[in-house]
Amino acid sequence: MYDPLTSSSPGIGEPYPQSYWASEIQAPAPNPLEGHINTPVAIIGAGYTGLSCAYHLAIEHNIPSIVLEANQIGWGCSGRNAGFVLNGTGRLSWPQIQKKWGEQTAARIYAEYRAGINTVSELIEQGNIDCDKSTGGYLKVAHKASLVNGLEQQAELLQKQFQDPVHFIHARTLQQQYLHSQEAYGALLFPYCFGVQPLKLAMGYASLAEAQGVSLCSHSPVRQWQNQQGKHLLTTPGGTIKADRVVIATNGYTPRQFNGAVDNRHFPVLSSVIVTEPLTEQQLEACGLKPGLMVMDTRALKYYYRLLPDNRILFGGRGAIRGKDAGHLVYRQRLLNALLQSFPQLKGLQAEHFWSGWVSVSLDDYPRICKADDTGSVYYSMGYCGSGVSFSTQAGKRLAQLVAGDHSLPDLPFFDSPLPKFPLASARRLGLWAFYHWGRLKDNTSLFG
Repeated sequence: MYDPLTSSSPGIGEPYPQSYWASEIQAPAPNPLEGHINTPVAIIGAGYTGLSCAYHLAIEHNIPSIVLEANQIGWGCSGRNAGFVLNGTGRLSWPQIQKKWGEQTAARIYAEYRAGINTVSELIEQGNIDCDKSTGGYLKVAHKASLVNGLEQQAELLQKQFQDPVHFIHARTLQQQYLHSQEAYGALLFPYCFGVQPLKLAMGYASLAEAQGVSLCSHSPVRQWQNQQGKHLLTTPGGTIKADRVVIATNGYTPRQFNGAVDNRHFPVLSSVIVTEPLTEQQLEACGLKPGLMVMDTRALKYYYRLLPDNRILFGGRGAIRGKDAGHLVYRQRLLNALLQSFPQLKGLQAEHFWSGWVSVSLDDYPRICKADDTGSVYYSMGYCGSGVSFSTQAGKRLAQLVAGDHSLPDLPFFDSPLPKFPLASARRLGLWAFYHWGRLKDNTSLFG
């Protein structure tokens, strides 16, 4: 599959992966850019970030834009993720956030995370988006007994500092009412989180944007980017765009050496997903998974899963290190084995779908939404670290404010600086290999508690 660290382009008009999500939709007809067009804003990438930015530029700031997508709407992570609409992004815990920026900034970050969930809900309602929204909450599950105390402390912090309605669930209640897992010793329940069919959500965002006059050009990769007398000239196979401002909204799918503003400032990492065959009534009763519930564990290399509306289990985790290895069956089997380790009562269950996607990891574990150059005409948002369904939608809204010169942005660290560059960027994958080996050792032994 396409690999951002080795490929100079994601392709042109590439089909959706053979995912469960893509099997449920009909791909829209190609709409490549043709001829030469002038526009105030060009947006590169038709995922959640780019589509949200285009929509909010139009509806809130009356600024027209054109969205360029190399392949299909939502072709990247927006159409490949697990559909978890969660409260947060990045990899920093709440204690780390408070230590780094203080309690007042932490409170503003919390408010922004909750606003992201609300923005997704509002857009679904405004567009009447049929994206299989499923309520049931999100469980963060302790996969070891030694980690239960840490979850209880998190619940206390969230309740005390932010008045979050999260509550801790003890092992017995967890097993009786939520899931019958061999690796569930306690959990945090976030009742306001919900699940979606992510590709349908992206399609819904696209429809909202088009209804506001936004032009969405698929099959239109940017092959050349030049500056001409203060304007940006973007060349695609079928035409050119001259824009006053450009928004980079490609996140984990950003090609190498794409633009100096983003080159070597993030690390694309693969996440892989399986979806099983439908469970029988006996299997449903045996695993006890509550409909609508989303689950993620406390491993260093986290697993996440949910019961889909048609009684299949979606199960995901880290995949291969290189794109060319992403489809290897060893990663499919590894996920299935992990699922059955947690639910041995489902022995014999088969995976019917398997796919992978790139997530964007930042060096300091939190994303940026920022102006990217000295002229103030290039912007980007990236570095969601694998938890960006709600935050990327909110980031698109904030990008629109930046582009429009709106000075009412909240005082948040996401806006304060660009993403830092990775030192020894060429060694990123060697570091990832070492981290995976450490993570598997940590997750599978008692040496670390």
